[in-house]
Amino acid sequence: MHGTLTDSQRSKICYDWNHIDPKRGLLRTRVSNNWMINDASIHGDYYTAEQKDLIRKIFESIVSSEWIGKFDQQMEDDCGGFGREQAIGIFGDPDAGPFELVQTGRHMTLRCDGDSEPSVAFGGPIFYGHDPGSFDEQKDHPGNVFWQQALNVNRIYEMLDGRQRKIAEVAQTPGEQAVAFKGKSQAISGIPVTDLSSDQKEQLQLSLGSLLEPFRVTDRQEALECLSSQGGLDACHLSFYTDHDIGNDRVWDNWRLEGPSFVWHFRGAPHVHVWVNIADRPDIELNA
Repeated sequence: MHGTLTDSQRSKICYDWNHIDPKRGLLRTRVSNNWMINDASIHGDYYTAEQKDLIRKIFESIVSSEWIGKFDQQMEDDCGGFGREQAIGIFGDPDAGPFELVQTGRHMTLRCDGDSEPSVAFGGPIFYGHDPGSFDEQKDHPGNVFWQQALNVNRIYEMLDGRQRKIAEVAQTPGEQAVAFKGKSQAISGIPVTDLSSDQKEQLQLSLGSLLEPFRVTDRQEALECLSSQGGLDACHLSFYTDHDIGNDRVWDNWRLEGPSFVWHFRGAPHVHVWVNIADRPDIELNA
């Protein structure tokens, strides 16, 4: 892709590795729920047909093949289809390295970095989400391609006894973009995974697999390696937030799995927003 760009195109979408945006900071590390990294829309006339095809192939390479159709549905609902109200930025040099491509849009911050950032999973923090059309979803979230992830995690809650539930339930959802690492010195809310029984831990492991499932195998593996380096799931806590329970059905719409340098924050109310920040050490600054 980089090699097909004209000088004019590069001036718009290519950046130095450590480019600082006056308002958005170190731009390659930025994560947001709804943004355009620049105004060069993928769908518009800025790119040639060949370049648009390459961008599509890059996108398909960073998500799981089994999930391409679901992401396409999400993009159709959220922005009218792939490339519409979406933009990419390329940082560094793909030939000499380091480099990273960031794809942005409504309910999307995805990255492809060729492991240029070895300490972080996914090349840095990512965001995904979905609004099938109503904005304020019903309790069963009909049509939301990511809601099954929440149902899988809620199965753990169903397995908890009364004492465990009191620990796991947290009264107030934190700000969704507040996914900076707390390390081992700051308190983390929710039930410690070490307080779970073996069958509950097994369900948590299955649920973690479903969270990673939409993404390519190399990113899944890197995420698990980062998690392992900080103590694995046993170093994590699981919180179910009780303040935004759509339908008051105790199927928790908002929840978070969090460790020293691992945050998977799922906000299901009023519709799905998911913030993911994973690294092998907690001293990496968040730019959200």
